[in-house]
Amino acid sequence: SQTITGNFANVIHGLNANHLTDQVIQRSKRMILDTLGVGLLGTSTEVCHKVTQYSKIYSSDISSTIWGHLDFRLPPLYAAFVNGVAVHSMDFDDTWHPATHPSGAVLPAVIALSEAFPQKKKISGLDLLLAFNVGIEVQGRLLHFSSEARNIPKRY
Repeated sequence: SQTITGNFANVIHGLNANHLTDQVIQRSKRMILDTLGVGLLGTSTEVCHKVTQYSKIYSSDISSTIWGHLDFRLPPLYAAFVNGVAVHSMDFDDTWHPATHPSGAVLPAVIALSEAFPQKKKISGLDLLLAFNVGIEVQGRLLHFSSEARNIPKRY
């Protein structure tokens, strides 16, 4: 018999662009556009300014963009962090119940990683949508499996 973790890994590993229906693609594009908009607005917040200034010590030429800044780039880990802070700093990004913000956690990481690929190995838009949806799927399944997540409404 297979473990929950093994089953989870098999489902995620088996996903490919053919699993993206037209409806999933349209919803994903809307989620991405919303997250980018909230993130760009979030670049003007005090917390985002502080994180951006701190992260400049990791500045690098070959890496990922910081939304709203053309003057420096960061390694993917730090770019995802700064852009994720920008998205979450406004707290208007999409929400599930129990409380979690799926796109704000996934999109900055997916974009940062996609930018870090060498030019000859750049991923397609469909690959980016697939990666985004895999991230959303992972987060949704972890939320579903989490016993603590089920108790969040009772704790407040």
